[in-house]
Formats: sequence, C-alpha cells, structure tokens
Amino acid sequence: MNEKEQILEIMRETGVPLNAGKVAELTGLDRKVVDKAFAQMKKEGSIVSPVRCKWEPAEK
Repeated sequence: MNEKEQILEIMRETGVPLNAGKVAELTGLDRKVVDKAFAQMKKEGSIVSPVRCKWEPAEK
C-alpha cells in the first residue's frame, strides 16, 4: 500500500477531517512524506478541505 492509500484509509477510518500532523501520527509516516502526498492528492482532487488546514477524502 502506498502513502496515498494509507492516508485515504486512515481518513476514512476516523471519519473526521484531519491535518497533516495527525495523519502522520496515525499512519506512522514521516511528516514530510505526508505533506508531499497531500500536495499531490490536492492536485488530483482526491482530498478536499472542509475547514481550514484539515482534509478529508473527496468521495466518502
């Protein structure tokens, strides 16, 4: 499973919008890896921000 899949899975499991720090904490991934994945996922449209600095999967 790649980083993006791990991030989307943890977001779906929690069911609430998460910031990059919390995603890093829950997945065990390095914060820099999460930030890089977030940037790619934002461009792809696979995550959306319902509130400032927090993200969730685009499709629930």
